[in-house]
Amino acid sequence: MNQTSPVRRALRGRAARSLTPAVLAAVIVAGTAACDSSDTSSQGTARSTRTVSAEPVASPEATRSPRTQDDFAASVSADVERNRQKAVTTLKGVDGKGNAVEDVSVNGLPVAAAEQFRSALVRVTNRSGKAAFYAVRVEFVDASGKVLDSVVLGFADAPPNRTVSEHANSRKAAGVKSFPRIAQAERG
Repeated sequence: MNQTSPVRRALRGRAARSLTPAVLAAVIVAGTAACDSSDTSSQGTARSTRTVSAEPVASPEATRSPRTQDDFAASVSADVERNRQKAVTTLKGVDGKGNAVEDVSVNGLPVAAAEQFRSALVRVTNRSGKAAFYAVRVEFVDASGKVLDSVVLGFADAPPNRTVSEHANSRKAAGVKSFPRIAQAERG
């Protein structure tokens, strides 16, 4: 039997422990040396810099966009109103609930104590093979079923096989425990 004495085992452990910091330091020094000796003139290294054109003498002046944020908001608001008007016109000729009630869902959003309006998230899923216009009427009703308000939304160019959403907001249903429901939905 060739057993190692306890003294010999202790010396090997001590030697390994004393060599570990030295080996670590050697690896770090070698790694640093390898990084410093690399050729930084090649394209794609972090230290390479190439000037393709002359530096500009002065930076160009900032030009203001002809449209302001208010112009943009007015444009979006006008677009939403155009879609709403088209939806109102579309729903005038619809008998009953319309041809797209199965494609539309509505969820009431949480009510805050000091809310100024009642809001519902309306989702339209276009199951047809091409973009389509959807006209949707959302009613806000109280617990007894009385209609407090009716809101019409227009979904222009809903993409095929996709779901789009908008918020239906009612000031008349604010502060009252109300529930949104789909009254009519028509695919145009």
